[in-house]
Amino acid sequence: MKQNIIVLGAGLVGKAMALDLAEDHSITSVDYNQNALDELNKSGIDTIQADLTEAGRIGGLVSNFDLVIGSVPGFLGYRMVKEVIEAGKDIVDISFFPEDPFELDELAKSQNVTALVDCGVAPGMGNIIFGHHCKEMEVSSYECLVGGLPVNREWPYEYKAVFSPADVIEEYVRPARYVQNGKIVEKEALSDTELVDFPGIGTLESWNSDGLRTLIKTMDVPDMIEKTLRYPGCVEYLKVLRASGFFSPEEIEINGMKIRPVDVTSKLLFPLWKLKPGEEEFTVMRIRITGMENGISRHLEYYVHDKYDAATGTTSMARTTGYTCTAAANLVLEKKFTRKGICPPEYVGENTGNFEFILEYQKQRGINYQFRELENGNNT
Repeated sequence: MKQNIIVLGAGLVGKAMALDLAEDHSITSVDYNQNALDELNKSGIDTIQADLTEAGRIGGLVSNFDLVIGSVPGFLGYRMVKEVIEAGKDIVDISFFPEDPFELDELAKSQNVTALVDCGVAPGMGNIIFGHHCKEMEVSSYECLVGGLPVNREWPYEYKAVFSPADVIEEYVRPARYVQNGKIVEKEALSDTELVDFPGIGTLESWNSDGLRTLIKTMDVPDMIEKTLRYPGCVEYLKVLRASGFFSPEEIEINGMKIRPVDVTSKLLFPLWKLKPGEEEFTVMRIRITGMENGISRHLEYYVHDKYDAATGTTSMARTTGYTCTAAANLVLEKKFTRKGICPPEYVGENTGNFEFILEYQKQRGINYQFRELENGNNT
């Protein structure tokens, strides 16, 4: 049955989700950027130009819709989710906000709301896979390596931002947490770099990032880590910028004016990191899970290498992030996922039917997660 959905945010990922959901539902997209909305208007999607940072604005916007999709920058994510919950609306969100979403759990339950958060690719699809196997086996370790990169490497960064530049920079400064021997370890972002080879791609560099998020609370697994991938050498440039204060949010005074260095850095880097029209990029993710099932040691691997869709002009990161979210949105709409409160994606993966639905949903859109069983965990 066709339902009314509102998508908050019309960036690269928000646009991809709106177009995907419009195949079966009535969609309204909201953004401050009129140019982004004009692109969606051409596809027959209703739009509203609005400043989502205005206090109380979101509650009024979502009041007449069956479901809310959140696709806003991380700095706005927590307040956006809170206002949607206060409005009594279910939400599926991909905003990578720094706050703890479980702080909103009691509010969501009191409002009888399903708030599915962090529902992108990583966090998101990785959590769904992890949640599924934690129901099937006693997991002892989980490793997720993930990154989105341009096909053409351009000096010096060899990187392009396929989502909010501010959120990209946040990944470079937010302390990374992982679990080792049952204890939470915290290190600075960009630490513990390692070179890893990937078929059809070559050698990439992995580094600690704060991608485990809710898994630290929801999964009692002794070893868990998530690392981000870039081309080798990129991390060294980023460390220099960070150490020099270019990512600092603390105001400094220049010629009588107060500015935040991170704002200047974002302004300078955005043109360098912006994808050119039609520029090819890809997403790569490798998940490895080790544990015991029925007394047998198992070493599992999921691998995806998704590419820019030239036919639709949709970036791979928008596809892998957005279609995880829209798959989950359909589960909520069809009452196949009804848990109330704050729900991270690992809760979705616990149900085998829902897990298989999300894999199939993405497969139909050309995103294929390859699964294999490793021999004693020694396959490279």
